[in-house]
Amino acid sequence: MTKQSVTITVNGQAYTRDIEPRLLLVHFIREELSLTGTHIGCDTTSCGACTVIMDGRAVKSCTVFAMTANGRSIETIEGVANNGSLHPLQEGFWEKHGLQCGFCTPGMIMSAKHLLSKNPNLCRCTGYNKIVEAVQYAAEKLASAKEEA
Repeated sequence: MTKQSVTITVNGQAYTRDIEPRLLLVHFIREELSLTGTHIGCDTTSCGACTVIMDGRAVKSCTVFAMTANGRSIETIEGVANNGSLHPLQEGFWEKHGLQCGFCTPGMIMSAKHLLSKNPNLCRCTGYNKIVEAVQYAAEKLASAKEEA
């Protein structure tokens, strides 16, 4: 199969690679860029461990071909912290113990980040109390930061 060139901006940095057309975005992120925070959980879009934000929208990278991300902007869990400071979501998951085993936590954070960007006062998470508390913590902190700005 002939490789094709793509340029994908990940966490603010543009990367150009020659890839197989059927390479999944999750594999591009993990194998081509060595960003291993995006996890492969189920390969069926059920678990969300592979969630990233593409052009401002949460997507499950295990079902997106990297070719379709050509020219687009991707944010992974590695891009969430700001200059070494945890994002309020990361801080919330830490402070409120919002995780189970931790494997799916990056995907949850990315999904919650997208949710809060669209609806800063609403959480529709899975019902795990500590995860809900972590997202609510981040929502309050983000709202407070906006008021101060």
